[in-house]
Amino acid sequence: MNNVMTRRTVSALAAIVPLTLLTAACGSENEEPKSAAPTNPTTARRGYPLDPIKTAMTIAFVPKQLGGNLYFAAASKGGREVVEKLGSTYKEVGTSDSTDTAGQVKYINQLTDEGVDAIVVSAQDPDALCGALKHAMGKGIPVVTYDSDTRPECRNAFVSPADPDQLTFPMVLSLAQQIDYKGDIAILSASESATNQNNWIKYMKEDLDTDPRYSSIKLVTVVYGDDDSDKSYTLTGSLLKKYPNLKGIIAPTSVGITSAAKYLSQSPSKGKVKLTGLGTPNGMREYVKDGTVESFELWDPSELGKLAAWTAESLASGQITGREGQGLRGMGGQLFVLGKNGVVNLGDPTAFTAKNINKYNF
Repeated sequence: MNNVMTRRTVSALAAIVPLTLLTAACGSENEEPKSAAPTNPTTARRGYPLDPIKTAMTIAFVPKQLGGNLYFAAASKGGREVVEKLGSTYKEVGTSDSTDTAGQVKYINQLTDEGVDAIVVSAQDPDALCGALKHAMGKGIPVVTYDSDTRPECRNAFVSPADPDQLTFPMVLSLAQQIDYKGDIAILSASESATNQNNWIKYMKEDLDTDPRYSSIKLVTVVYGDDDSDKSYTLTGSLLKKYPNLKGIIAPTSVGITSAAKYLSQSPSKGKVKLTGLGTPNGMREYVKDGTVESFELWDPSELGKLAAWTAESLASGQITGREGQGLRGMGGQLFVLGKNGVVNLGDPTAFTAKNINKYNF
């Protein structure tokens, strides 16, 4: 069995463990009651599954980038929907610059001083926010990261879009198929410090290095557009100029893939240099329709925001603590189980093509 298959088998087995723990936890009448998560004194413990809260909370979202980013706008919309359905107050603060970690720290400290009931943050950097987040938790405010994580000790739970292996494998395979499994490729990422991007790139490199199908594919470079449309657009042109034999680009960022698609659609490389990655249907529809892009993928960011809000509310109300094996129900009643280090996965992404893209609106 080759290395890549071994890793996928281990990942699949690891996913079973939390379910087993959950089953065991639910099977005994003599088990110790769950310990409450860090919570403000005014927060009441409630029943399971969730119902509208009796003591209204304030759930604060701090997206990686506020304003002009369709992905985070959709996630925030989903989070707001859940928070308001539960009778709580939704609050959102953040910076317009996806690399402004000092700005994120400032807003987290501000929310801590205000005494909000939970903080939900998409981290721009895995380390830079830790001091502020630990301070918040020390004040009894549970912290949930979503989309992009911090170090595990700096939050109570992480709501992940998907298992990294489930996410990156389809992107690499899709591009490989489009370029007939040979040629130079590049990765156009977001910021160089983004936790999720670096984790995904690590898995993509591992796939390329270990899967024999990709032996004739060469990753020539990784560049960082910082989730800035103009910078990502310019970098796409620079890639084509510097690597004239480039066959494909993977952009695991909604801003990056849209900017790259815009450049390719206006260049002689349209249809010749293949592009895939993570994007929103609304941002990518015209480039799929005009043949610039064959396929790309993403989960529904509004569902990610909903799950992040449910997780935050469940922590703040003491229903979960972030311990491996604990379960919570989403808005539709779906059971989500926390894995190692408090990670809960939303599920498999959707592949968007010309055949199905009109079915989606986000």
